[in-house]
Amino acid sequence: MINRARLFAEFCELTKIDSPTKNERQIADLLKNRLENMGMVVTEDQAGLAIGGNCGNVFAYLKGNLPQAPVLLLSAHMDTVDPCLSIEPVLQNGRITSAGSTILGADDKAGIAPILEALRTIHEQSISHGDIQVIFNVAEEGGLNGSKNLDKSQLKADLGFILDAVGEPGIIILEAPGQDRINVTIKGRASHAGASPEDGISAIVVAAKAIAAMPTGRIDEETTSNIGTIQGGRATNIVADRVEITCESRSRNLGKLERQTAEMCETFTRCADEMGAVAEIEVIRLYDPFTIKKESKIALLAAQAARSANLTASFEPTGGGSDANYYNRYAVPCVVLGIGMQKPHTTDEFIEEEDLYRSARLVVEIIKAVANSL
Repeated sequence: MINRARLFAEFCELTKIDSPTKNERQIADLLKNRLENMGMVVTEDQAGLAIGGNCGNVFAYLKGNLPQAPVLLLSAHMDTVDPCLSIEPVLQNGRITSAGSTILGADDKAGIAPILEALRTIHEQSISHGDIQVIFNVAEEGGLNGSKNLDKSQLKADLGFILDAVGEPGIIILEAPGQDRINVTIKGRASHAGASPEDGISAIVVAAKAIAAMPTGRIDEETTSNIGTIQGGRATNIVADRVEITCESRSRNLGKLERQTAEMCETFTRCADEMGAVAEIEVIRLYDPFTIKKESKIALLAAQAARSANLTASFEPTGGGSDANYYNRYAVPCVVLGIGMQKPHTTDEFIEEEDLYRSARLVVEIIKAVANSL
């Protein structure tokens, strides 16, 4: 059904294009050209201006021949995490990896390439379909900033499928967490560490006591927290008067998310007060959680399509956010699909070659299932 050689070649081509977050211009221009060559109406929004990037979200719209069918959204993101420059994909024993010094970029070019291949396949095989909207987002990594700043006036879909989950094709993500970013500045008092340490208040010690006192890592089956970065201090002979800490909390339960964030903030404040320091805290809600019911139309369509593609359908939750968090917030019900990527955000990232082909077949079956759900 699909052209395996074409899909493999395109995936490798896409991975070689440098596309770090907020610098997606090159891949966006290539994708816009290819979408236009498929007869789609292609536009770009101004999200790049809002986030300090060089590119906006790419929208493409394909009219179908089944006007009563729901408008289908297919989406993936264009940006990749560091180290992502000069990627060289390598195929060995059916597995695609990078040459070793970079990520591979299957997150999320293993989402983009199957969408393109599925669109070509339905055209070449004259498969009937409803209207299809494709959105390739910028700046998904680091806070979903592309979808957060998406031009919602261009969002026409009734339901959507986001190709951006770890795990084999057939996995259907129905639950994802919300995330708070917590920026903390501890202000202590400087003094000479040898002559008068008792006159100082070490911001580093305050931060250490707070972090040691708060729950981090896996809190429960729905909730996690993490201390991401710590910066502070000037020299060993100076009691550190300032430390900056970035943290996060996540939960698929909004109440738990708010409680975990509050507990972390309270701990920083309490430990600072106890030592005579000051804790300045900023909490930024990056995105809210979402839950799709197993009995919902989109979940049933996803499972039907997976079975038609000879895949095992599996409903699962995830601990990571995706652009689906915002699409669901915009009242377009979306699920996230496993695309075969493994160990993303590391130089050990890989994908089985066969999973590229499974994803493309799944997208074709999704298009057919949605078209037939009149």
